Amino acid sequence: MNTSTFSALAEPNRLRIVELLQGGPLTVGEIADRLQIRQPQASKHLRVLLDAELVEVHADANKRNYSLRIEQFKVLDEWLESYRRTWNERFDNLDHYLQKLQFEESNKNKN
Repeated sequence: MNTSTFSALAEPNRLRIVELLQGGPLTVGEIADRLQIRQPQASKHLRVLLDAELVEVHADANKRNYSLRIEQFKVLDEWLESYRRTWNERFDNLDHYLQKLQFEESNKNKN
């Protein structure tokens, strides 16, 4: 897992750009308008996202359309999966333990 991914996503405007691009490709102008920031600011944020390989750009005549690079998000998801498994196991163990306590308490009350 690359720390540049987390660094890029840690900035609120860049995270918002990623969320916007979930809906499909956008130009820098469209991104700036939707985030209500200046175009140079949007360009700087997009440069960081490009460097982190979270977005890609495609030229279409005189427009540059930005879109998400799904591969990087798959890598992030795979990295997170190990943590999900660990926490799911812990929650399952806690659930079993609480059920055991509840069963024991229920048997005490019956006697």
